Amino acid sequence: MQKITIVNTGGTFNKRYNPLNGELIVDKTSSALKDITQKWLNRFDEIIDIIGKDSLDIDDSDRLEILETITKAKNHKIIIIHGTDTIDITAQYLSKHNISKQIILTGAMMPYSIDPVEATANFASAFGYISAIDRDGVYISMNGSISNYTEVIKDRELGRFGYL
Repeated sequence: MQKITIVNTGGTFNKRYNPLNGELIVDKTSSALKDITQKWLNRFDEIIDIIGKDSLDIDDSDRLEILETITKAKNHKIIIIHGTDTIDITAQYLSKHNISKQIILTGAMMPYSIDPVEATANFASAFGYISAIDRDGVYISMNGSISNYTEVIKDRELGRFGYL
């Protein structure tokens, strides 16, 4: 079995309620991801926390950091936890660099800390898909829609992802 690197960049997946100011903040300690993966059979020997931002705040310097991180990652299969608002922009950015790895981006529209079902399902889908694919490329896994990044879009009216 191939090992998988997880790169955690923040996003709603990782948000937690701050009782002091009533806001949702990105948890940079990766507690949601650790909670999910601790129950799995040690398939993740490399979990890397970077950036720790809402995806609306991610810019090209952050995308360069993501690119450099996955290029240096020791595993060929990479799952990136990313915010959903700009997940497609990051996927497109990564695909332009012709990385010889299998990369799948996923996230959640509801914070794991509020309702763990969506984040867990999206992560599990990403894990299953990346375990099965045999082609390098950049993919998105959200709400049961899993495919090349060019075929999965966010439907902002319905609040979920689907196929083009």
